[in-house]
Amino acid sequence: MFPQHASERHCSGGCLPRHSEAKAGFSRTRPAAASGPWLLILETQASALPVRSQRSVVRVKAQRAFTLLELLVVIGIIAVLLVLLAPAFTTIKSAGDVTSAAYTIKGALDTARTYAKANNTYTWVGFYEEDVSQPSVTPAPDPRCTGCVGRLVVSIVTSKDGSNLGADVSSSATGTENFIDPTRLTQVGKLVKIENIHLPLFSVGTGTGDTFDARPSPTLDPVVGYNASRFGELNAPAPNTAPYDTTNNGLTKFPFQYPVGNPAPAAQYRLRRTLRFSPTGDCRINSTYDMRKVVEIGLLQTHGNVAPTPSPSPGQYPGNAAAIQITGLGGNVKVYQR
Repeated sequence: MFPQHASERHCSGGCLPRHSEAKAGFSRTRPAAASGPWLLILETQASALPVRSQRSVVRVKAQRAFTLLELLVVIGIIAVLLVLLAPAFTTIKSAGDVTSAAYTIKGALDTARTYAKANNTYTWVGFYEEDVSQPSVTPAPDPRCTGCVGRLVVSIVTSKDGSNLGADVSSSATGTENFIDPTRLTQVGKLVKIENIHLPLFSVGTGTGDTFDARPSPTLDPVVGYNASRFGELNAPAPNTAPYDTTNNGLTKFPFQYPVGNPAPAAQYRLRRTLRFSPTGDCRINSTYDMRKVVEIGLLQTHGNVAPTPSPSPGQYPGNAAAIQITGLGGNVKVYQR
């Protein structure tokens, strides 16, 4: 007779042998290595379970599936929301463009001021606006690009020998063609070009607070008003342009060209609207003007080469706008944004 299995020896009354447990569907203890009848039983169980599971999954998926009508309704709702939200996204992008441009210009001004102080020299920042719908023209139109809107060009140069190169309020030079000698200048950083930005002439701030509308007001000049203390409408005819000099039909003295160097290269830009920083960090607009309380640069987002129309009156523009102000004494730069 076959020897009695250990589980059978310790079982009394009604116990099933291990192979009976397997047939009944129990698997309390699995042998270390299945063989013979055990292997057949295990294979039978393994093949049966996935079938039942697969049927259950199919039933669950069938219960959770969307109908074609439900999908079409969801797609329609998404389409309506996109149409409603598109203007909001456009406004957000516009605000981002104005903000980016404002801080790019602030960075250029801070660079020029820091360079002047660190190197005990003079630096000039020049501004030029051209037609954004056209590629940059070499050389750019001069003295002004009639009707050109939408691409702001900014250049920074410095005096090689640390002097003001004659571009000073006490200079006896006259006229508008007395460009600073390009062989005595060095370029500071790369030429900056900012797309879809226009320099307008904003209504002045009230000076009563720290917001865009309440920002400090530029000095009111008895002859040219506020236009001797700000940059705006660079390509407009006199007197609706700034900085504005009544004696030179709106064109100011001591502009500079881009590029500079020795020997003097051909001019690609003639930058006639300039701001100068001294070794002490103070600034003067167009070099020859007296120091101003603040100098302002206004910024608006354009639609290609079309600038926004002022509304409800000149100098007032709805929507996103920014004003960069530089204090004359100290040359501190601050951005005001609406």
